[in-house]
Amino acid sequence: MTIRIDTCPPLPEIDVPLLDPPPPRRARALMIQGTSSDVGKSLLVAGLCRAYARRGLKVAPFKAQNMSNNAAVAADSDLPPGPEGPHFGEIGRAQALQARAAGVPPSIHMNPVLLKPQALVGSQVVLRGRALGNWPAKHYHELKPLMMPAILDSFARVAAEADLMIVEGAGAATEVHLRRSDIANMLLAEAADLPVVLLTDNDRGGALAAVVGSWMLHSETERARIRGYIVNKFRGDFALYAPGCEVMTAHTGWPLLGVVRWFDAATLLPAEDALALARPLRSEGAGLRVAVPQLSRVANFDDLDPLSSEPGVELRWVRPGEPIPEGTDVVLLPGSKTTRQALEELRANGWDTDIRAHHRRGGRVVGICAGFQMLGHRVCDPDGIEGPPGETAGLGLLDVETVIGPSKRLLTLSATDLLSDTRVTGYEMHMGVTTGAGLARPWLSLDGRAEGAVSADGRAMGSYVHGLFGADGFRAHWLGAMGGQASGLDHAAQVEAALDALAAHLEATLDLDALLALAR
Repeated sequence: MTIRIDTCPPLPEIDVPLLDPPPPRRARALMIQGTSSDVGKSLLVAGLCRAYARRGLKVAPFKAQNMSNNAAVAADSDLPPGPEGPHFGEIGRAQALQARAAGVPPSIHMNPVLLKPQALVGSQVVLRGRALGNWPAKHYHELKPLMMPAILDSFARVAAEADLMIVEGAGAATEVHLRRSDIANMLLAEAADLPVVLLTDNDRGGALAAVVGSWMLHSETERARIRGYIVNKFRGDFALYAPGCEVMTAHTGWPLLGVVRWFDAATLLPAEDALALARPLRSEGAGLRVAVPQLSRVANFDDLDPLSSEPGVELRWVRPGEPIPEGTDVVLLPGSKTTRQALEELRANGWDTDIRAHHRRGGRVVGICAGFQMLGHRVCDPDGIEGPPGETAGLGLLDVETVIGPSKRLLTLSATDLLSDTRVTGYEMHMGVTTGAGLARPWLSLDGRAEGAVSADGRAMGSYVHGLFGADGFRAHWLGAMGGQASGLDHAAQVEAALDALAAHLEATLDLDALLALAR
């Protein structure tokens, strides 16, 4: 089912606090722009953040606009703390990982504009952590210039607190047909006076044409702002590739600043968005078999990274058109930006029938966030928050129902799960209120607060808490309850080791002193 957004909300009054005058800029900054999407900008920025932080610099990431349904909760400094503590907003998962790499807390100012796609032609627009509404792409370009003051204000706030900022561009920097409303690439570089390094991807081929084509499409002043280019994801004998780099430099005048070889451990780090699901979708573990339907608007699927890292778990993403595999032990429904559309996709692929049959045979079904909502009797969206107004029948495995409303629950949590007697950390990020008798049988008891639901037979369970499986003790308890076996994996240490390895990889393949000298 495709949700089309045919109407445009009225242009809003952009009401965010701006500092006047802006704080003095402390940080030097360097911007990484790409010749296309998925050239590896986010991972390169994360590695640079960790590498320069290890040198003793206070580093901060920044990306003016990100498009992803993989989001993270970050501190919202625009609002004073309330009776229950600080307020939170949401930013792209990539910027949260980059902040972690830099060793600093994530902030809404590190990613002031987040687009969360929920249709082929439209997205929810999140400004400084809070949703502005749903916007068709053709009308979003009218909104973008109105947000530029807030973006520059956020940039100034981050720059006032760091020694070095690594700024990530968005998509392809040479989309000249969109330049009038650019807020994330060259217009930002000009407004903030940022030196730019161009990143291209060798793995898919076409790097030579991408770099030379970028030079052709940029204006003279933009070409002068680019200090050089980096070739990413390189495999093979560089001696055979070097003549191509000579051609790039001869045509553009830009020097080659380095070649980053393929980094295998990238799979151990959270993916930025659903582009990652185009790659192999099956972990190499053997033991407990977990099947995950691949929904088109899947969100926050890094929830499953700790499970796929377990050697005793075989986690498989089930592509559209494929049945839930025979022999599956657990069907896991992840988050989704559009819960009712996700239910329609389940039915269109026959997965609803497969899941009910799996459950009747004694199999387990688990839902996280939107997956939790899908397990109930129905999901109602009376105001058309996620698409056309209406209601959609759920899978009926939990005695609950959900009403989608305009408010979004955003919070981080650190608590003891009293059911497993283990410490858990995570976050909630959802629209909708779930009610029903099934809540009397909660899945979690977080420091005495009941959360989620478990069916009367104990074989279906759901929760709004993202990040549960990242808690090693909780994951071990859950795997045991599902009939699997935990390995003792320290997942947080695994991620930290991968970030350290990425930083060392960049130290070995790039001249980081020369790159740092370019920052200003």
